[in-house]
Amino acid sequence: MREVNDMKREIAAGRTSLGIELGSTRIKAVLLAADHSPIASGGHAWENRLENGVWTYSLDDVWIGIKSCFRELADEVRERYDAQLSTVGAIGISAMMHGYLVFDKDDRQLAPFRTWRNTMTEQAAEQLTERFRFNIPQRWSVAHLYQAILNGEEHVKDIAFMTTLSGYVHRMLTGEKFIGLDDASGMFPIDAQINSYNESMLRSFDLLTEEHDLNWKLEDILPRVLNAGDRAGTLTKEGAALIDPTGLLNPGIPLCPPEGDAGTGMVATNSIAKRGGNVSAGTSIFAMIVLEKALSQVYKEIDIVATPTGDPVAMVHCNNCASDIDAWIGLFGEVLEAFGCEPDKTALYETFYKRASEGEADGGGLLSYNYFAGEPITGLDEGRPLLIRMPDSRLTLDNFMRNLLFSAMGTLKLGMDILTEQEHVRVDRMLGHGGLFKVKGAAQGIMAAALNIPVAVMETAGEGGAWGMAILAAYMAQKEDGEPLDRYLDEKVFAHYATESIDPRPEDVRGFEAYMERYVKGLAAERAATEI
Repeated sequence: MREVNDMKREIAAGRTSLGIELGSTRIKAVLLAADHSPIASGGHAWENRLENGVWTYSLDDVWIGIKSCFRELADEVRERYDAQLSTVGAIGISAMMHGYLVFDKDDRQLAPFRTWRNTMTEQAAEQLTERFRFNIPQRWSVAHLYQAILNGEEHVKDIAFMTTLSGYVHRMLTGEKFIGLDDASGMFPIDAQINSYNESMLRSFDLLTEEHDLNWKLEDILPRVLNAGDRAGTLTKEGAALIDPTGLLNPGIPLCPPEGDAGTGMVATNSIAKRGGNVSAGTSIFAMIVLEKALSQVYKEIDIVATPTGDPVAMVHCNNCASDIDAWIGLFGEVLEAFGCEPDKTALYETFYKRASEGEADGGGLLSYNYFAGEPITGLDEGRPLLIRMPDSRLTLDNFMRNLLFSAMGTLKLGMDILTEQEHVRVDRMLGHGGLFKVKGAAQGIMAAALNIPVAVMETAGEGGAWGMAILAAYMAQKEDGEPLDRYLDEKVFAHYATESIDPRPEDVRGFEAYMERYVKGLAAERAATEI
């Protein structure tokens, strides 16, 4: 009872931090104690929609989801600790990176939110990459902006502010146009020497667009970049009502810079030091490696983004990961229901993921593509989930599930090979987090084989980006003068968390290599399927 009473006092005194992350399928809020352990959490499921050929979310749904997950979190605080959540020590907002959100001078939204999942900016991305001599992927904000200019879209002339989803939410909560370094690096290239947008590239963009008679310069419509640990405004009365319409949450709470889900993934896995790496696997999958030196050339498969403190990071981002697995497991659940069973969803995932570990090393000759959306790394503007089996393939449940997990990692492997084999980037180990790693050991072992690198998973892997964002909020509020983020994470957050690592097994590495030979050859079939 003493522990509950101590926690109640800590909550009442605001010795806590709140992280809210808007992921692609779930909005999650996590409240941390002063020692960074989770006190309570809340969640809200949401889905993007394909409207008029655009993957999008309604901004009304943003606030419905934030209110819902905060209400669930506050209810848990009340039930577990008999406490009202009226204040916290610090708040941080995170969201999926990239995309296109633009507003006029009166804060009116000018175009539907175009998410990272869209592959409609190939012309702009190619031209900007050539001009900057720096890879600009299709999903980056500046690619969306320039494509809108090239398309002659009417709203472009009225843009007064362009931001990411996290930057939009932060703006509504505080009135401030700030953004963290990692999220900013998915809008426009960052200069690590100044921890802000690359000035020569900003000027180059303005020169490129002079003929379009725009009444703004790019720097003027971008949010201001802040470093991890900086203060980024305080919660306004209007902002507090957007989170908690009951009026219990008080304004005046400080906020840290809003961040992207890649940055919170790096924090949640303690992977911000050089030669550190992590893999985030959910609806999309991406690997991040903090670089010791610059790459020798520009690769369209590799993004160069930044840690929340500004160090360059090589990022291999793939639009598709677990959606196809989710669809198949949902089908298996329906089959069981048809036989009168009532399968538990968690048990379904645990059972089927574990069966993947029992499959043949190469997946039994099966092949599938998990492409619900386009995949720029393999040059596809659209996706078609596809299962292929040869006459001599061994179609068993174990092989089938192994094949699905292989498929979730196939495109990632193509990008990672550039870093490890062509650029000889050194990685001590990869830290895995996200939904793909929730079943202990299953996807982790296959990922180790796919990358031929030890893959570790922390006991905190299930907490995800909202926990990482809450840690960034706590760092802002609790850090000592001059204390760097990497030392804070090592000594004050992760010192007591256990990590389990799996080394790649040679037979599994050879099996995945055999699968990848089929994967590369079969891309022609996937490409043909997009014409259906």
